[in-house]
Amino acid sequence: MDFNLTEDQLAFREAARAFAEHEMAPHAALWDDEHIFPVDVIRAAGAMGFCGIYTPEAQGGMGLSRLDTSVIVEELAAACPSTAAFITIHNMATWMVANFAVGPVRDEFAPRMASGEWLGSYCLTEPGAGSDAANLRTRAVRDGDDYVLNGSKVFISGAGGTQVLVVMARTGAPDSGAKGISAFVVPADCAGIHYGKNEEKMGWHSQPTRQVTFEDVRVPAANRLGEEGEGFRFAMKGLDGGRLNIATCSLGGAQAALLRARNYLHERSQFGKPLAEFQALQFRLADMATNLVAARQMVRLAAFKLDTGDVEATLHCAMAKRFATDACFDVCNEALQLHGGYGYIREYPLERYVRDLRVHQILEGTNEIMRLIVARRLLEPGVAEAIQ
Repeated sequence: MDFNLTEDQLAFREAARAFAEHEMAPHAALWDDEHIFPVDVIRAAGAMGFCGIYTPEAQGGMGLSRLDTSVIVEELAAACPSTAAFITIHNMATWMVANFAVGPVRDEFAPRMASGEWLGSYCLTEPGAGSDAANLRTRAVRDGDDYVLNGSKVFISGAGGTQVLVVMARTGAPDSGAKGISAFVVPADCAGIHYGKNEEKMGWHSQPTRQVTFEDVRVPAANRLGEEGEGFRFAMKGLDGGRLNIATCSLGGAQAALLRARNYLHERSQFGKPLAEFQALQFRLADMATNLVAARQMVRLAAFKLDTGDVEATLHCAMAKRFATDACFDVCNEALQLHGGYGYIREYPLERYVRDLRVHQILEGTNEIMRLIVARRLLEPGVAEAIQ
């Protein structure tokens, strides 16, 4: 197993780093302070290929692997975890449309999403069905050549500022569980779609988060992804990659925080010597770096498992998401602590990294749900041995 990045991956990393340093980092604090959704910058990322990173080339994407994606996203997140996270959510929605829509619908939506011309939101979570996603209540009832959608989604990233919604809705009986859920690609400006207020959040200020309500929204049957009842399976496939994406955003934020803490220890003096000469602080920096590297290797291993179609890819994605988002939040929190009072001041970016990374432990499946996925799988015969 070769842990070194390939020449192509190094080139992707450099391109993403240059874009992040020039187009994102100088503006990230302003986006956060004024709650600006930087659509123009996201579309510029699309021109670089970053809005369709793992979307097939035939549908306008780059067709890269999930491991390649992780390398790129980490660099974007080092500049602005919030904006990078939205780019990954858009990538997930784009991938679903490109892979599961058919015919003219796929040809109309996927290339525009992959280029960043149309931005996408992923609509799964509901007021009464967060972690219990299979219990969602939004309904899609067949009416001739259309479906009629009714229901609500909450915590939808980008809602109100995107052009495409990928919506999970129940087409089966109310008690049909996961097997009764279908997926649809829906133009965001359809009659009957209503957007709630932009939620005031602890972090992720550079992307809007709203409730989306569907009232008798007519969607052509051709806009269904796959067959009826396949939506939940598509959603879970998307979430395997989505969990890696969010874990990678945590890596980027933690890497930036670690470097800032290292530099601060060299710059700041107390009791007549640089902070970098205090062994206690050296040990804390060492632990931060160790945990960050461990998290990165778990994420890249899970990406490799997903790329190769490993039977335990979902297990590895859940473990990587749980560990990386917890470990990287701790790295950012430690970096803030090492800055002392300055870390708590908004002039420094540490408090923004802490606020932005905190939600990664919640979304794409809470870390408690990740533990549940891992535990249930490990309790099955032979699985614990198979992941050695």
